[in-house]
Amino acid sequence: MTDSNTYAFALHGGAGVTPGRDYSAAEVHMRELALACERDLQAGAAALDIVTRAVEEMETSGLYVAGRGSAPNDAGYVELDASIMDGAKRQGGSIAAARDVMLPIRAARAVMEKSEHVMLTARGAERFCRHHGLEFVAEPDSYYRLPAGVVEEDLATANRAHGTVGAVALDHQGRLAAATSTGGIFGKSAGRLGDTPIIGAGTRADENVAVSCTELGEAFIPAGGAQDAASRVRYGSQPLDEAVEGLIADVGARDGDGGVIAVDREGRVSMHWNSPGMKRARGSSRVAVQTGVR
Repeated sequence: MTDSNTYAFALHGGAGVTPGRDYSAAEVHMRELALACERDLQAGAAALDIVTRAVEEMETSGLYVAGRGSAPNDAGYVELDASIMDGAKRQGGSIAAARDVMLPIRAARAVMEKSEHVMLTARGAERFCRHHGLEFVAEPDSYYRLPAGVVEEDLATANRAHGTVGAVALDHQGRLAAATSTGGIFGKSAGRLGDTPIIGAGTRADENVAVSCTELGEAFIPAGGAQDAASRVRYGSQPLDEAVEGLIADVGARDGDGGVIAVDREGRVSMHWNSPGMKRARGSSRVAVQTGVR
């Protein structure tokens, strides 16, 4: 039984970290955001609201490969993916390959709360967003920007920049939630989807654990993604750290890189990655806020 004073959260700004690059702006932003999450959870905020607001802040900052920090696909326009899951209700929502939605995670939550569906894609997702009054980017050419640590050369290299943002949280009521958002791989094929918009691949939350994954979806999806970590906890009775490490090991076995953040119903936090680093933050009723990049 979770203590009524227990809370925990974790954030990631993507595991696409290049050695030698300057990520100080993202690290400062991540710490400020983590402190805000801590204050709100201490005040009794719901886990679902915490992950929504945290991801929205990362989407609008332009410091990460999501929202404003997204780059065009090979057809010359930005496509956005996001998903969210309310563990207490086992409900989820997502949008995929949607153009110029200002806050993709808010759109994913609207799909969860205001539709009979779990996922909406492309033009259908855009039509849904307009119907529900969600904001679109008015001037795409001036709105999007390269995120922290990314340079122009990354847009044309074979090892193209990629990234994701995400948040997981446990609130005082014992409710768990997870949210993930991305602009995908720079220069990706139009219509390409990774794990981020797929409930159970990039995002998973239930009554036991909340998980968000970051980086190469082509490796995370075959590895089972967020659902694999959740199933290791639920059916395999693995400790949270062991479950997350197991998923990362499977991703690495498929020549994939990336990271995973997770919290469980006891307030434990796990963060693991097999890339050179991951922009990250964590905090709980047991441990003070911690941030890092490498």
